[in-house]
This record gives sequence, structure tokens and C-alpha cells, in this order.
Amino acid sequence: MNHLIAQEKIAAFLREDLSFGDASAFLFKENEGVSGSVVVKQAGILCGQEIPQIVCDLLGGASYQPFLPDGKQVAAGTVCGRINGKATTILAGERVILNLMQRMSGIATATQNALERLNDPSIRLTDTRKTAPGLRLFDKYAVRIGGGCNHRFDLSAGLMLKDNHLAAKGGIRKALALATQNAGPLTKVEVEIETKEQLESAVKSRVDTIMFDNQRPETIRQWVKLVPAQISTEASGGIDLTNIAAYRGCGVDFISLGFLTNEVKPLDISFVLDGVVKA
Repeated sequence: MNHLIAQEKIAAFLREDLSFGDASAFLFKENEGVSGSVVVKQAGILCGQEIPQIVCDLLGGASYQPFLPDGKQVAAGTVCGRINGKATTILAGERVILNLMQRMSGIATATQNALERLNDPSIRLTDTRKTAPGLRLFDKYAVRIGGGCNHRFDLSAGLMLKDNHLAAKGGIRKALALATQNAGPLTKVEVEIETKEQLESAVKSRVDTIMFDNQRPETIRQWVKLVPAQISTEASGGIDLTNIAAYRGCGVDFISLGFLTNEVKPLDISFVLDGVVKA
């Protein structure tokens, strides 16, 4: 994860939560110290172990000691690290730390679950741009930690022709001609196809990647035979944990899954100060 960009993002999150300070800060002396544990409350894949220290550095006067690396399978009750330092720093940053770690661990866990259900090492799972605004860096990092790979990070990272592009330019042939003529030497061109006729046009244009959009596994198995080896293939649309196993052995190189980052179920993680007794 890009530490510089992560720090800038987290600073903005802290400003949002501390715009007018912390109304509870008066409870503590200026340098009053506390300690506590970050505890995972349900099984999953741990992700976001860099976050607590970034928050501590930004607010000052506290430090985080991680006990486990990102990507570790953890059981409920696992202590993944300790925070020590000024009470005002720790309690002011606690929510931002937990929000990010819970979301990132949830995404990593979902990615690992999808890989296990697909059970096909010949196909790589990738994310999409369907991320929460401001959280793409963290979301995509979590996908990698869960065993997936990243699709393009933003609109400049590749030229993808989707249905709206094709419609706006009067069809796939015109759009592909413009794309292949204008793309730079390092710019990959990918096209989304929904019919066999579009597939044939894409193959003739020698794009880099063909995406089979909202196609059944049996259709993909037939269409992928028409694609030369130098063109990579991707399946996308309507694929989730309930049906991903059906795509096992379908022959594509990638399956992109929007639900990994736009239907996030956070992993339950808490911060517990020493001496706190939970009922």
C-alpha cells in the first residue's frame, strides 16, 4: 500500500471526525497514558495492520505494536496488536482505525472465500472500480491481501470500451478502430462484449483483453475457444459467491467481482482498553 497516499487519506478521515476536537478530551490529563488491545471478534483474513501506526503518527503520542501480518487467517478472540500512549490520541483515533481495519479485513476475507469457492488456480480473481469514494487505495490493497489481483486503479490505467462507449460511437467496429489507433504503446485496450458478432470484431481488431459481460459459463466455454492465445479474457457481471463455482474451468484468465468492494461485510474488530470488563 502506498504509505504516502494512505497517510493523506487518513489525515482527511481524522479531520472529518475531529473537526471541532473531541468533546471527551477534558476527561484526561494532557499526557495521561493508556494501553489496549486490538481484538478480532470473528474468524477471517486480517488486513490493515499499517493503519493504527499511521493514525498514531498523525495524532502524535502513541504507538502500535502489531502481532500478526496482513493476510493472516485469524480466529475469533485473536489479539492482533497493542496500542500504547496518550489517552486523548488513542481514543480520538480509535474509530478511524477500526472503520478501516474492519472494512479491509472484510474485503480480504470475501476475496479469500471467492477463491476457495472457485477452486481454479488457472483463473485469477480481480476487483473493479466499484469502490467507495475515497477508499479505493484501501479496498484494492485488501483484495490483494485476500489473494486477488487489481484491475485498473483509475480511468487512466487502461482503455476499457464498455457498452456506453460502443453505443456512443455507433458500434463496436468504429469504437475499436478509434481506440487501437489512439492508444499509446503502453496503454492496454479492453472491450466488453455481449454477442458473438462483437466477439468476432474484437478478435479481428487485436485488442489486449476481451471481457465476456453477463454471460453464462457454458457460453463462455464456447466463446473462449475463438480467442487467440495472445488476447487475454475476462468474465464479469452477475458473478458472486452463490454461483462462482459454476465458472470453474470456463477458460478465462480473469473473473472480475464487483461485490468484493461494493457489498462489503466488515469483519468485527474491537479496541479494548486494559481494565475494561465486557458484560
